[in-house]
Amino acid sequence: MAKKATPTDAQLIMQLYDLRREAEMRKARQWWMNEFFPQSANDFLKVASAFGMQENAWLRQVSGYWGIVTSFVLAGVLNEELFLQPGFSGELFVMYAKLHPFVKELREKLDDPEFFLNVEKAVTRTKWGRNRLQFMIKRIDMMRQKIAAAKAASR
Repeated sequence: MAKKATPTDAQLIMQLYDLRREAEMRKARQWWMNEFFPQSANDFLKVASAFGMQENAWLRQVSGYWGIVTSFVLAGVLNEELFLQPGFSGELFVMYAKLHPFVKELREKLDDPEFFLNVEKAVTRTKWGRNRLQFMIKRIDMMRQKIAAAKAASR
């Protein structure tokens, strides 16, 4: 992989960005970012096994997209530094931070050691990425606490 981003890398980033603008993908991303806050591996698995439900399609669409993109980075097809820019990959860090607390359990329950492995590698293989992930984990934890408090207050 080239150390410096090339015009080809920039073109690929723009093409990947365009894919994120597709109408259904926008809905799927909106759901992941604002509505989907699994509290456990089982919460994730409920959606992952709910075939035919809209949320299942959205879960697969967004996680599949980021799985493909991270495979480009890991294979050296896409410049890692350009990929890690928050304007492009920030959403990936939010998504992975939501699953991070129980990704190991998900791998065990799914009997799939590769589950989200490309995402994990792409997010954690640089110091900047590890620091950004820790920042996002704290932010997601605060959001989970607010959601839990709101649910408790509504009872």
